[in-house]
Amino acid sequence: MSTIRILLIEDDELFRLGLSTRLMREADLTIAAEAEDGETAIELVKTDLSIDIAILDIGLPGIDGLETCHQMRLHRPNLRILVLTSNDRSQSIEDLIAANVNGYCLKGMASDSIVLAIRSIMAGASWWDNTASHEIFSAFREPPKLTSPSLGSESTAILTKREQEILALISIGKSNQEIATTLYIAAGTVRVHVHTILSKLGVRDRTQAAILAIKDGLVDPHLLK
Repeated sequence: MSTIRILLIEDDELFRLGLSTRLMREADLTIAAEAEDGETAIELVKTDLSIDIAILDIGLPGIDGLETCHQMRLHRPNLRILVLTSNDRSQSIEDLIAANVNGYCLKGMASDSIVLAIRSIMAGASWWDNTASHEIFSAFREPPKLTSPSLGSESTAILTKREQEILALISIGKSNQEIATTLYIAAGTVRVHVHTILSKLGVRDRTQAAILAIKDGLVDPHLLK
C-alpha cells in the first residue's frame, strides 16, 4: 500500500493539530508538511515534489486560499487539492471549480468523511459535499425552455440508463465505491462506466461531468437534498 503524503494548510493551530492527529491514524496517510499561511504553502509545494495532496483552508490570512490554490497549480499542475472551510458561504463554488480544486468539505463534517474524500480524490474522483452540490446546482441550473428541446435530452440520448444513474450519483459527490454499493455492482464496473460517460460527454473529469449534468438538467434536483 503506497502512502499518501499530505500538505496540511490551516491557520487554526488547534484544528490543524486535531486533523493531523486523526489523519496520521490511517496507515496509508502521512502529514508530509504543514503550513499556517499561503506563502509558506506555495514554497513547500515548489520545493517538496513528494507531496500528493494539499488540504487547504480557504480562509487563510495574507494570500487567501483561492490565490494560494492558483499559485500552487502554477508550480504543480497535477497536485490534488481538497478545500476545507468552516463557512459554506465563504467562497463561491463557481470560483473553486474555476480554480480546478478536486474537492470541497466543511470542517464540521465527520473526520471519516474527510479521510474518504482524500482517498477518493487520490483515486481520481472529485469530492463535493452536499452543500457544494446545492451550490453547483444553483449556479448552473437554467430555467427550462418550453419552445425548444432541452440540452438534457440531447445529452442523455447517448447515455444508457445505467450510465445516467451513475452520472446522477457522480453529481452528488459519490465515490466509485459508494456508487457500487448503491447500485449493487462491482467498483471495477463503475470505473468502466465512468470512463465511458466521460468519453460520451466529451469531458475530461468527473467534476466537468457533474457540472454538465446539473447545468443541462440531467440530475433530479431532489437527489441533491
